[in-house]
Amino acid sequence: DGPYAGNRQLAGVERVGAQGIHGPEALLLDSEGFLITGLHDGRVIRTSLDGNSLKVLTRTGGRPLGLAFHPDGRLIIADAVKGLLALDTTGHLSTLTTSAGDLPFRFTDDVTVDAAGRYAYFSDASSRWGYGQDPEAIMEHGGDGRLLRYDFETDATEQLLGGLEFANGVALGPDEAYVLVNETGAYRISRYWLKGDKAGTHDIFADNLPGLPDNLSFNGSDRFWVALYAPRNFLLDAFAGQPFVRKMLVRAMHILPKPVERRAFVLGFDPEGRLTANLQDDSRSNYAPITTVREYDEWLYLGSLTRSTMARIPLSQALAKDPR
Repeated sequence: DGPYAGNRQLAGVERVGAQGIHGPEALLLDSEGFLITGLHDGRVIRTSLDGNSLKVLTRTGGRPLGLAFHPDGRLIIADAVKGLLALDTTGHLSTLTTSAGDLPFRFTDDVTVDAAGRYAYFSDASSRWGYGQDPEAIMEHGGDGRLLRYDFETDATEQLLGGLEFANGVALGPDEAYVLVNETGAYRISRYWLKGDKAGTHDIFADNLPGLPDNLSFNGSDRFWVALYAPRNFLLDAFAGQPFVRKMLVRAMHILPKPVERRAFVLGFDPEGRLTANLQDDSRSNYAPITTVREYDEWLYLGSLTRSTMARIPLSQALAKDPR
């Protein structure tokens, strides 16, 4: 019961794009209607919706997790291993930044670019744990994630927010007045103000979420979409206020079971942080876990860190009343 009650709003999604790929964590839809995504093997690919066309745009040599278009045509890539990268229209891949201050990135996670093309806002999930160690990072609850900003004009990188609990998805809000960042390990979305009287300050946009928030996107007008990797974790909740126990659990994680309920789970919020959509599917045939949600032309497009394809569902169908 309640605002996060289970439902089947995401039942019957359509699988789209190339089949048999591994881990299309993030995705973009380009101006010609092709999907762009990064894969587990380091490839960034461009694929038609029917999957009949597939082109490898680049191989990062790492793990591309976040993607954003720059107004000049470049593809900006948050690579968990390699840092913040740029792929130009000729296919040349370059490194933009790998550190802020004296602290190198350990887990570059997601990225968005402002409309003017001046700044890239991106996350470093943890300064202690690297890619593939996200369960340890989240369980340790070390508060070593960061929200960062890269200046395309000066080549400078600055930290906007530190102390985040596994900094993950990033999205700019209306008029780019603020930027949001998901804190996966704290079940919340934090907000950093860029304009107005609150500029330079931060607050909580949404708290006490019913699951682990992964990537985050804004539809450009009235809704943020949040992908929940999984419902809340009983170990995280049980030992929330016991850092010593959590550290011991981190050391034992290689022998502990990792129970993750496979539930398709997406939330929508308006620009004031009010819940506007609760979309789920707990059926055995569901598309889960969902790690990215993007709204394009009345469709919701879904990506997944572990699945072998992408998916989509008409927005009207997803928001229709659950028939059960």
